[in-house]
Amino acid sequence: MKYVGLQQQITSNKQKSILLLLAFPLLVLIMVFTFLFIINYDPDFPMSIESAWEQFLQSIPLVLVAVGIWFVIAYFSNAAIINATAGSHTLSRKENMRVYNLTENLCMSIGMKMPMLRVVESSALNAFASGINDKTYTVTLTRGIIDTLEDDELEGVIAHELMHIRNHDVRLLIVSIIFVGIFSFIMQIAYRSILFGGATRHKNNNDKGGGAAVMLIVLALAALAYFLSFLFKLSLSRRREYMADSGAVEMTRNPEGLARALEKISGRSHVEEIKSGDLQQMYIENKPNNSESMGFLGGLGGLFSTHPPIEKRIDFLRRL
Repeated sequence: MKYVGLQQQITSNKQKSILLLLAFPLLVLIMVFTFLFIINYDPDFPMSIESAWEQFLQSIPLVLVAVGIWFVIAYFSNAAIINATAGSHTLSRKENMRVYNLTENLCMSIGMKMPMLRVVESSALNAFASGINDKTYTVTLTRGIIDTLEDDELEGVIAHELMHIRNHDVRLLIVSIIFVGIFSFIMQIAYRSILFGGATRHKNNNDKGGGAAVMLIVLALAALAYFLSFLFKLSLSRRREYMADSGAVEMTRNPEGLARALEKISGRSHVEEIKSGDLQQMYIENKPNNSESMGFLGGLGGLFSTHPPIEKRIDFLRRL
């Protein structure tokens, strides 16, 4: 696979961002209509379908407003959420001139504004980029990767993360995470309603389980929507890693530096302190850890990898 060019990749990611902004709300609306259709459907009353359609049309503004509010809040608070989840703090220039010099030199070589630098105090070897604009773009490194890698290896890792920023990968990924989070939230609400609602159902003698049935329908639909949106998000991840690797080599002119860095990272990348699956998939290496649960149905996500196998990436780099 060859690097297809910065402008082409940026254009592609912008197009995908627009598709995401359209596809996920559409998926929410489809889920709402299916739910209304199921609970209203009665084979003895054909008018029930019209009733479901009328309810759906009435719900569209409310659904779009709710999705919009969710998106706006999550979109503009993502930096604070990511930093808090990662447990990162600002990397001091005075105490880390090596990292700052490597990053500044790379940014100057391509005319890019330098992002913020943060560190996670973990012995694991990993790094990730985040942010949605020049004010929030950030490269976060673990203490382990800073202390372990040689200069040319660390330069390759930083270049890789800078390419995620230049290619707008981070913005695209954050948009996808926000929308997938909607379905995850709905699933958790429905699941908890069924789980804890059943304990108090005996108090109401007139309850024939209708509420639980409704929640089961919501849970099933949300799980299906979550799975479909998860697969869509997954499809965005693998190729962008190869593209960032290629771009990093184009920036550093040293494929061996990044290849050796990935060799050292392999098997030492898991940050124990981080339990969020969404954050883990932003790392330069994210090998699923099936021993951990990442929330309701999180084990299902462990069957899929958001990154190509690191061995293939190393082989790819050494063939450049």
